Amino acid sequence: MPTLDWQPSDPDEAARRSIIAHTRAAGLSNLRSPLAIDATRQPWPVAKADAIVAINMIHIAAWEATTGLMAGAGATLPAGGILYLYGPFRKDGAHTAPSNAAFDDGLRMRNASWGVRDIEAVTAAADTHGLHLTERIPMPANNLSLIFRKLDRPSSNVGGASR
Repeated sequence: MPTLDWQPSDPDEAARRSIIAHTRAAGLSNLRSPLAIDATRQPWPVAKADAIVAINMIHIAAWEATTGLMAGAGATLPAGGILYLYGPFRKDGAHTAPSNAAFDDGLRMRNASWGVRDIEAVTAAADTHGLHLTERIPMPANNLSLIFRKLDRPSSNVGGASR
């Protein structure tokens, strides 16, 4: 997507070095230097973004990273801005495939605060920051794309009510 300006981030220094190396190797001029953003800490060092992309993030982090991502996205995105999430999710507390259940077990064995998240809980966290789930797209390997849009005013579901 050469017409877009990308601001990568990762709280891990080694990951940021990897981003820099891949950017140089690819010769991409539309990627900025990566920032050390910890989603759990506000405010973020980015004042505004038209979209935020979080791929395979919220299941390999504590729940506080999800709520921090929603708070940061709510503060950073303009009305109509997009938060795009990609990864495995549960629906109504159930895994969508046996492979996701096994993956979730493995994550929780590595770190008890990690795990595949419920769409409903993620949506409720997003609602509290004016982000509305507009699309749920099935993806390969039993993953989903969840697309949230920032509302121009706070949601009537503020307080955690799920859809």
